[in-house]
Parts: sequence; structure tokens; C-alpha cells
Amino acid sequence: MRIGELAKATGASTRALRHYEAAGLITSERAPNGYRVFDPSTAVRVRNIRHLLEVGLTLEDVQVFLPCLDGDITSAPPSEKNLRVALERLAVLDERIAAQTRVRDRLAAAIVERTGGRVRTVA
Repeated sequence: MRIGELAKATGASTRALRHYEAAGLITSERAPNGYRVFDPSTAVRVRNIRHLLEVGLTLEDVQVFLPCLDGDITSAPPSEKNLRVALERLAVLDERIAAQTRVRDRLAAAIVERTGGRVRTVA
């Protein structure tokens, strides 16, 4: 399966696939013409990578999931290590949200202070 076919089968861009390959998450062989050739089973791995990225993990986090990327990660129970990585990422996201909320609250307070209590939202 060439990179364009893998992209079409998984919804990933060819750029993302090259990035996953550079990160060591997927592998390919080279055809005589230099084109990347992927095993068709790589599609499952790419879908799992995309799922993990979509739920908020980073490519570095996904490295921990390598042993299970070829199976059904959405229904399999997580390993202790995988769960720890997910919980650590959740804590990072919670802190970022809290920090942004504090900034938002300071901005809203400054607007109220400067406008005498008139706060309008911009659509």
C-alpha cells in the first residue's frame, strides 16, 4: 500500500504519515522507485494513533502505547503504564485550562473595572 492509499484509508494526511514514520510509530519499505510501501495492517495502527492524538495525547505519549497499537485499543483495558501516561496528560491539560481560566477571569475583571460593569461578548 503506497502512502496515498494509506492516507485515504485512514483519513490521515501524507504529511502526518511521514511524521508518524519519523517518530518511529509506523514503518515502511521502499519500492525500487523510492516510494514508501506500507503493509496494509498499518492502517489499524494509524487509526489508533489518530484516536490517541484526538483524545489529547501527544506523539511522545503515543510511544508508550506501541505494544498495543495494532489491536483494538478502544475496547481493550489499558495497561497500568498506559493509564499512568493518560492520567499525566490529563493533569497537564487540567492545569492549562485552569491557567487560561485565571487569565480569562483577570481580563473580564479588567473590562468590568474599565467599563463600569458593562461587559459585552463579541460574537
